[in-house]
Amino acid sequence: MASNYCKTQARLTKFSIIILILSFPMLSSPFLRRCEGARWKPVRNLQGFGNSSLSSSKLVREDEDVELNHHGLRDPKFSSINRRKLESCDDSNSYLSLSISASDSLQDVQNVTVTVSGVLNPSDSDWIAVFSPSTADTNDCPLNKALYIETGDTSSQPLTCLYPVKYQFVSADPQYLSCGNSQCQKEVLDKCLVKTCNGSITFRIINIRTDVVFVLFTGGLDVPCVLETSNALSFANPSSPLYGHLSSLDSTGTSMRLTWVSGNGNPQELYYNGGSSTSTVSTFNQTQVESPAADFGWHDPGYIHTASMTGLAPSTSYSYYYGSSVAGLTANKTFTTPPAAGGSSLRVVMYGDMGKAERDNSDEHYVQPGALGVIDALSERLSTDKDVDMVIHIGDISYATGFMVEWDSFLEMITPVASAVSYMTAIGNHERDFPGSGSVYKTSDSGGECGVAYESYFQMPTPAADKPWYSIESGPVHFTVMSTENNWTAGSEQYNWIQSDLASVNRSSTPWLIFTGHRPAYSSYQNSIIDDIIGTAVDTSFPPAIEPLLLNAKVDLAVWGHVHNYERTCAVYQSKCLGYPTNTSGIDTYNNTVYTAPVHAVIGTAGFTLDPISTEPPAWSLVRIGAFGYTYIQADPTSLLIQFVSNSTTGQIDDSFQFTR
Repeated sequence: MASNYCKTQARLTKFSIIILILSFPMLSSPFLRRCEGARWKPVRNLQGFGNSSLSSSKLVREDEDVELNHHGLRDPKFSSINRRKLESCDDSNSYLSLSISASDSLQDVQNVTVTVSGVLNPSDSDWIAVFSPSTADTNDCPLNKALYIETGDTSSQPLTCLYPVKYQFVSADPQYLSCGNSQCQKEVLDKCLVKTCNGSITFRIINIRTDVVFVLFTGGLDVPCVLETSNALSFANPSSPLYGHLSSLDSTGTSMRLTWVSGNGNPQELYYNGGSSTSTVSTFNQTQVESPAADFGWHDPGYIHTASMTGLAPSTSYSYYYGSSVAGLTANKTFTTPPAAGGSSLRVVMYGDMGKAERDNSDEHYVQPGALGVIDALSERLSTDKDVDMVIHIGDISYATGFMVEWDSFLEMITPVASAVSYMTAIGNHERDFPGSGSVYKTSDSGGECGVAYESYFQMPTPAADKPWYSIESGPVHFTVMSTENNWTAGSEQYNWIQSDLASVNRSSTPWLIFTGHRPAYSSYQNSIIDDIIGTAVDTSFPPAIEPLLLNAKVDLAVWGHVHNYERTCAVYQSKCLGYPTNTSGIDTYNNTVYTAPVHAVIGTAGFTLDPISTEPPAWSLVRIGAFGYTYIQADPTSLLIQFVSNSTTGQIDDSFQFTR
């Protein structure tokens, strides 16, 4: 599935340039290079750059002695300029040591406690990071700040030359700064002359195939300085078959695809229902992606296996396991097939913008604070109520955005859900967008991934690579899934496909028509500062192109993500309400026996930090909720019930509406 369509001339986005200049006030125009014609690149003495001190600068033509490529950060000459070599800090503390609780090889999931001892002066700038592989460059590379910013992450992050897997400040141990856990290193006449302090941090380590090392830094994130490094730890089985997730091959409910990750590239077996299927193996490499995915954020993805299960029955549970004698075999797992198209019922969960967070409270690039609560609530619902047939995740999947090891973190997090029911997806800006790569929007939101990682991990029934649109039916519902990141303008391949797909729906078999994609056609969210830099939440050219297709096809519900709150509209067309719900037994009801227009719902609530709710909403906006949660849909031939479930522990329903016919 992976292709080379990412290879392109990359530019710093308007957003990253503005933030970078604000972050480093001493930067001036020579820092920015032109991609056209004779390109120029600055050569700087960067000593003291962490303090925004630039001591010299000159411009050198690309065709002289500096060879540029894309971001410049992968050019060896530039990398040597960006890197500040800090093999060790200027620290003469002979008492300092770093120890880890694991002495043997690591299991697929294992907690490792890292203890810092012998600290003379505990500081809130001391932190511990996990790096992989153990040969990772932990030196200080201050210009990497721009690579975080390009993906939209403006938070303070480690400016090391290779991005760490995760990190924690030692002050997370409540005894550390107060020296509550101390040792006397030198005692004279029962009086302690030298007292040192200890601190411990526990990391939850998952199998990412390559060995890991723990590194103690001081100096904070902007000017990291290495104090101590642990011994490297390898995984007991780097070839383990892991993170299997299901998707539907078609609308019959009789065939399913399983995709998993392994460090072993030989074909493996998927065992199910008394038979087996051999996996097809793929991967992707650094030549197929751009920076930061190709360098600063690169981590080897291992091998991606996919195998099909056929001859199944709809709405039926099966057991399965997968792997090989060499790589190892998983434990037995259970999944349930979705209802076939034309069936009498469907129960589906939809959400967008989930991402991931670490269960050990570690920090990383782009932490999504609501992700664990939502996925855990959904996992609990699956195990207790067993009332979910399918999940549809509509874009902004992992928020890895070029920091590739975070795909493993996301896949591990969703496994309890995605291994049990069909997990369908749509592509979002943080999977696809990159300048010059063919995406509609010219931002660097994917961090150089350009859809390569997404299409490798989530193989949907799409027409071809980089054509991430498809439709699928289950029960009485037809889902049309578009890509808002690929060309959707009138006359484009996707536009013609949407028109054809909507026209093909048999409303006798699937009376309900749900249209979905990542970026919304309607949202009342506004932020004047961000809007001026990266554009509004709604592309004003999008609704005029798409709305007539939805209206002509009598789409019941259009579901979107991208904006991180919940919102529901009236039956709306061209920003005018053509129909309103009536209250039936406490539920807003849209009677589509006499169709007026689609209702739109924004559901980007599954993890990313919430956006504020509009205080002056337009008339078409009926309900707005700022809460993490997911949307639960129940369908039968005459009713379509939609609930926004906002509380991860109680299953609180904050909005409920339905369609009837």
